[in-house]
Amino acid sequence: MPIADVPIADTPEQLTAPWVTAALRAGGHLAEGRSVTSVELTPVGTGQMCDSVRLGLAFDGPTDAPASIVAKLPAASEASRATALALRSYENEVRFYEQLAPGLPIRTPHVFHADIDVDTASFVLLLEDLAPAQQGDQLAGCSPEVAAIAVDELVRLHAPRWGDPSLADLEWLHRDPESSRQFLAMLLPGLWDGFRDRYAADLGPEVHQAGDALFARLGDYLTADTHPWSIVHGDYRLDNLLFDPTPGGTPIAVVDWQTCVHGPPLQDVAYFLGAGLVPEQRRPVEEDLVRSYHAGLVAAGVTGYDWDTCWHDYRRGAWLGMVMTVAASMLVEPTARGDQMFLTMATRHATHALDLEAPDVIGT
Repeated sequence: MPIADVPIADTPEQLTAPWVTAALRAGGHLAEGRSVTSVELTPVGTGQMCDSVRLGLAFDGPTDAPASIVAKLPAASEASRATALALRSYENEVRFYEQLAPGLPIRTPHVFHADIDVDTASFVLLLEDLAPAQQGDQLAGCSPEVAAIAVDELVRLHAPRWGDPSLADLEWLHRDPESSRQFLAMLLPGLWDGFRDRYAADLGPEVHQAGDALFARLGDYLTADTHPWSIVHGDYRLDNLLFDPTPGGTPIAVVDWQTCVHGPPLQDVAYFLGAGLVPEQRRPVEEDLVRSYHAGLVAAGVTGYDWDTCWHDYRRGAWLGMVMTVAASMLVEPTARGDQMFLTMATRHATHALDLEAPDVIGT
């Protein structure tokens, strides 16, 4: 539904000066006596499920409104948009910014305007431009020092709503766990077969070993008791993090909440470390990073969650990387960078799971 008579602008061409004026006014970010006079559009990022553009704004007079914002829109690709509609990805992101982000200390962009039609997957988000912060590079990976910043930031996402039963009341976040399990049990085996066929010439033995171990026991994995639950990002990796190395800048900000879900928090930690660090860098620092995360939970007031349970959940959480890699690669429009990224992720996540002997905890 339109907000304050502002229709949903879901293509770059619709982000005109009059539309941006109306959207900023509707949210109280632009005074009635001021208008946007021009909009300069520049593509941003490499996302496959959404399109993002930076809007350079000019005004007809002095204003406190931002001179640059980022608009997030449905993907131009019909395949990616259809996938987003089926998975409710756009709804997840809009609702996260509307209903959860204001109450969490994790750093995310400020929202100037948000609107969605959940039946058609038409949506628009106008977000704070965090430049000069730069997107991480999933292919290159990061240093242990950067990984420590990213893992510590997860405490600010997970701890405030750790074990909070009221999260189950948010239908868009909690969904129907049993229906979700049945859907994944039906979908994932075929995607794994397709993944192996598509990338057959490039997959190493570790990917086959880990994937065969997981998908042979997929039912056990999907029905395991993974509580306690919290808010989980679901795709917490370098491409979805912004880093600002300048003095006084924001060290990290988290974007792309399309996979946000009510689920097991250690999946975020394992997913990030499995993909963000190359194995030779990860192995020496991995336990220390997870221990730091656990200590952060305790310091934030989480009780009844001991280290041994945390490490067990971390090992089991390593499988999210394989699930996400297989599913995402087969459900979005293929691109050269996307294929390279998925192959890199598959190798790193498979190696991670085998390093942790994660086949032993698939169903526990």
